[in-house]
Parts: sequence; C-alpha cells; structure tokens
Amino acid sequence: MPGDGDSLARLRAALTVFFALDGFVFAGWVVRIPAIKEQTNASASTLGLALLGVSAGAVVTMTLTGRLCRRYGNHRVTVVCAVLLSLSVALPPLAHSALALGLVLLLFGAAYGGINVAFNSAAVELVAALRRPVMPSFHAAFSLGGMVGAGLGGLVAGSLSPTRHLLLLTVAGLVVTAAAGPTLLRHEPPAPPEQERRRDAPRRLDGRTRGLVLVFGLIAGCTAYGEGALADWGALHLEQDLDASAGAAAAGYSCFALAMTVGRLTGTTLLERLGRTRTVVAGGATAAAGMVLGSLAPSLWAALLGYAVTGLGLANLFPVAVERAGALAGPSGVATASTLGYGGMLLGPPAIGFMADWFTLPAALTSVALLAGVAAVVGALFGPAARRTSG
Repeated sequence: MPGDGDSLARLRAALTVFFALDGFVFAGWVVRIPAIKEQTNASASTLGLALLGVSAGAVVTMTLTGRLCRRYGNHRVTVVCAVLLSLSVALPPLAHSALALGLVLLLFGAAYGGINVAFNSAAVELVAALRRPVMPSFHAAFSLGGMVGAGLGGLVAGSLSPTRHLLLLTVAGLVVTAAAGPTLLRHEPPAPPEQERRRDAPRRLDGRTRGLVLVFGLIAGCTAYGEGALADWGALHLEQDLDASAGAAAAGYSCFALAMTVGRLTGTTLLERLGRTRTVVAGGATAAAGMVLGSLAPSLWAALLGYAVTGLGLANLFPVAVERAGALAGPSGVATASTLGYGGMLLGPPAIGFMADWFTLPAALTSVALLAGVAAVVGALFGPAARRTSG
C-alpha cells in the first residue's frame, strides 16, 4: 500500500538520523579526551581505567535495554536514550578527577549502550518489514556521523573549551531528537507474517536458537575487536614501525574509517547479490588479507592500503550479525550480539598491548586478521542454519 510505503520511508529516515546522531555525539566526545585528561590531571593508566566507564556502562545496560524494548517498544526507548545520551555528553568536562570522570562516563556509556540496542532492534523490525537487507545503510549513517563529529570537533578544539563544545553537542542532540523523535513515536512498522507468528519467540527460545544468537555475537565481537585495535594502535604502528610522520600516521585510521563507510553504503547491494552468508565469508576473508598486509607491510603506502582493505572487509559483518541475531530473538538477540560486540571492542586494545609487549606490535596486529578469519569460518559454518531457523 502506498501509505504503508510512505510510513516505512519516514521511519527509515528517522532511524537513519538517530544512527548518525549517535556517531556524531560519540565522536565529538572522543576528540576532546586529551583536553579532559589534562583537566583531570590523570595519568595514562588512570585515564584508561576511567574510560572503561563508557564500555562498562554500555555492556551493563544492554541486556536491560532488551527487556525495556520488549515492554515499552523499540521506538520509545530509542527516543528516551537519545535524550539521555545528549544530556550525558555534557558531563565529562564537569569532572575534575579521574574517579568523577569514570562515574559520569558510566552514565554516558549506559545511554550509549541503550540507544544502540534500541535503534538496532527498531532497524531489525524495519528490515523485516521492507524485505530488503538495508541494515548496512543505518550503520553507514553511524560511520558518517562519526566522521563529521570528529572533523568538526577537530576544527573547534582550538577555539572552544570542552565544556562549551560538549554543551553544543547536547543542544544539537536534543534538537535532532525533537525533530526526528515524533516520527518514531507516531509510527510502528508493520510486522511481516513470519514475525507475527513468532512474536513471543524471544520469551521462549530453544537451545539451538540461543546458540545461533551467540554465534552471531561472536562474529560481532571479532569485528569490533578489529575496530578497537585499529582505532587505538593503528596510528602507533605506522609511526613507530614504519617511521611515518604524525599526520601520515593519523591518516591510517581515516583510511580504515572511510573504507568502512564506503563498504556500508554499498552493503545493501552487496547483500542482495551475495546473500548474508557469502557476504560474511567474503568480508571476513577480505579483512584478514587486508590486515596481514596492514600489519606486516614494509612500506607506509602498502600498510595504508591494507588498512583500507580491512575496513572494506569488516564493514558489513557487524550489521549482518546484529540483524540476524535480532531476526532470531528480537531485542534480546540484538542485546546479546551487541554486548559480545562491545566485549570484543573492550578486549581488543588491551590484548594488542599485551601481545605487543610479548612479541612486537606488528605481530600483535595480526590477531585482527586471525579473528576476521574466524568470523568468515563461523559465518560459513552457521549461516545456512541461521537462515533455516529464522525463515
């Protein structure tokens, strides 16, 4: 029906805005971490512990958010979490000790984790209603929002204090939520017949379905491990091991992030042509090859190419994993896959650090290639079973 199509188009646009807002706000906070470190007089190790508050708050909240989504609806929880995220991003500049910073970051992380589960659950519903694999487009919006947020944050860092900058993010977030939120609150996407028949499935999952949800959580974790590792260690590898300048080293993560964004923008077309299983297998294999090049190449340009290939390969693994987990188990599946994904992102940077001490940083970065390969193998083994189970 045309009206249904118009409603779904409006919902898709509104959800895309919230994905972009999430990336924009989070990136705006990240670029001000050095200034917050100076403000709190925290050592590197103490700051690291405080920053764990974001991940801890997110992981703890995700399971709870799945329950809230089932009770109150994904759209309502998305809007509430967007308000909380916008308000909490203004808190870090008010902290004047590492302990206080860690506590406010728990709140920020809780809102961040909550909105991720809520809007991914809403996106899973919309993907089912549209009957098109458009999940990567939402995550592309998140990546684009992050790139814009980081770019603007870098531009204003010299002229605006962290307090004013993050307060402006609060205002922007509240304005965007006020503009896009009513669309989510007014409309609910129609569920396809298969989903209607399984509406109560999240409350009584069998062991096979739970196992498949964990499998997709593993794929999400392998992907997020690579994202976290490259974000924290990619530039250092280029500068320390390949004698790159600070600017060229910083370009390494930009290559990775840009390639991941491009991969997600083309993800729907890729999924329509290859299907989910082959997309996961091809993406994992591509990322593994790219990271072998990125970590072991003897020249800067080869390493940058490797980072870009890795970004293209990893781009659609997390969106597919979350979408499949949600199709199998609703918001609980999204929460499980997201929690395991953030667990991978949390594990990646310190694991790389320990391995770099034991071996070398290039050798440690090959673990990203290893886990991307694991994701490809797991996808090949379990993808067909998940398709049969979810219909």
